[in-house]
Amino acid sequence: MQSNSRRSFLTGRRAAQGPWKAFCQRMRNAIEGSFHEFNGNDDTGSARLVPKKAADVHKARTLCVEYGVLLALDGVQHAARLDEQSVLWVDPGRDMSACQRLEPDSTRWFVQPGCLLGELAEAGLSQFSELPCHITVAAWLADRVLCDWDTGSTGASGLVHASVLLADGTVASLGPFGAQNKKPLEGARLQKLVASLFQLSAGAESRACGAERRWPARYRLDALFPANGQTVNLAHLLLGHGGDLGWVEWLVFDERLIQPQLELPYSERFAARRAHDVGLTVQADELDMQVKHLFDEGGGYPHPGQNL
Repeated sequence: MQSNSRRSFLTGRRAAQGPWKAFCQRMRNAIEGSFHEFNGNDDTGSARLVPKKAADVHKARTLCVEYGVLLALDGVQHAARLDEQSVLWVDPGRDMSACQRLEPDSTRWFVQPGCLLGELAEAGLSQFSELPCHITVAAWLADRVLCDWDTGSTGASGLVHASVLLADGTVASLGPFGAQNKKPLEGARLQKLVASLFQLSAGAESRACGAERRWPARYRLDALFPANGQTVNLAHLLLGHGGDLGWVEWLVFDERLIQPQLELPYSERFAARRAHDVGLTVQADELDMQVKHLFDEGGGYPHPGQNL
């Protein structure tokens, strides 16, 4: 009978699987959607997930945390910068592209992240007809240029509710917030997050940024101090979030509230230089750093690039 040591000598020991290859193998075993590895060695690499259902992204997030892999939204501008560590690009795909009225006569629409802006326009939300028809709702929501409403005017987006998967696995349901909203915040994580965000919004940095007609920071903390006649809505924190704060699972829009943005010259659209141009680089950077930390302390989602 041949011994194990003799067999190992003849056939060679099987090399231990590196972390990236192990991650890929477990992803293939765990999800129902499609998974494609672009490139990589045993230790690092990149791949794309097109989820079949929301549970695929939840499983992917768990594995990304375990193996130190960034979970990044596909189709947004940070793509070329994420080359220093392993990345899983998530494309919401066609299996998560629903677009339907909540009720037959309702003005509110339930929309999944893979829905295309052209499909929103075809469904009757004509306010989206002037926007790029081929991009997903997820990419639109993440785009700081396309979601560049005046300070305090985020209500013009028409967004009323959003469900977002945070990096620690918490699913946060965000929507109207205030005396007229009777639904309590669910869970200690969300309660602490919202309390900290309101505290941040009352600080000197936020007040300085809020005095500008065009919001100069990356993350829309002005959603917490809207213009007169508008109400606080926590979902607006995700407008132009860059894919940095979480994975958006679904949205609800009210077609009565959507107001197209005025056409602006490209030079006036959002860019990181906006804060510099008004002398608020330090204040805007401080706000962005703290908002990012509150949503994603562990860095499971990408950090914004310098010019995004």
